[in-house]
Amino acid sequence: MRVETFPAPGTKIAATDFLVTGGGCAANAALAVARLGGRARFAGPLGDADDVASNRILADLAAEGVDTQGVVRVAGATVSVSLILIDGRGEKAIATRRGKGLDAALPRDAQALIRDVDALLIDNRFPEFVTAVARAARHAGLPCVIDLDRATRPDDPLLALGTHVIASTEALFATTDASDHAAGLARLAAHHPAFLAVTDGPNGVYWRQGSTVRHMPTFQVETVDTLAAGDVFHAAFALALAEGRPLEAALRFACAAAALKCTRFGGGSAAPRRDMVEALLRG
Repeated sequence: MRVETFPAPGTKIAATDFLVTGGGCAANAALAVARLGGRARFAGPLGDADDVASNRILADLAAEGVDTQGVVRVAGATVSVSLILIDGRGEKAIATRRGKGLDAALPRDAQALIRDVDALLIDNRFPEFVTAVARAARHAGLPCVIDLDRATRPDDPLLALGTHVIASTEALFATTDASDHAAGLARLAAHHPAFLAVTDGPNGVYWRQGSTVRHMPTFQVETVDTLAAGDVFHAAFALALAEGRPLEAALRFACAAAALKCTRFGGGSAAPRRDMVEALLRG
């Protein structure tokens, strides 16, 4: 729901918009890739056929032309469901009922999932599931972009499978016990030779080049809804790599896509189309 301000305890407020939509890092990213003109394949564990939220996620992806054959429906399991409020500044407040029964799920055929693809994008919400897929991608010499979305430890073996690791500021600081981007990236670099970057909302993206940290500002837009902006950023970056764009061009493409997402209400369902991104890039 969109509200002007977040409610105080014990009060009632009016909402100006209401939307029910699928979500989750990987699902949002798959939808964004499809919107941006790429061919997307989504794989991951979902709840069983009686789980309404899982069915909604699959329906949303199918409507965008995303291949969902890699989904594993887990008997008796449910996915997480969130209640999200977006205030007048585009900031979010979220309450989540965590899913259950999904953590031990594994892909049916990791090799099949990376067949005919040009880049892999994973997040670390279900490490058991994605590790096998990431190993297959690295063995095939594919770019493997990791969305470091959940705090872990700097020497996490999953991160070692990534060719490109991009964290949110919150996850980077929690993972490395750092309080600034340069220190956090340096602590990750002590364990991983991958391309390392961190997104910082309206402040843009920072990345490590050699022993120095570089910065790219994002595009200035009127922010309506920041939900899923990071997912769109990762999706656009991975797609740009698959298309063979140089790193800085890929980052700029990702910044533009994420910025445009923030101008529209609806979380991941508000991911932009390719022509909108290209128009912003042209200035």
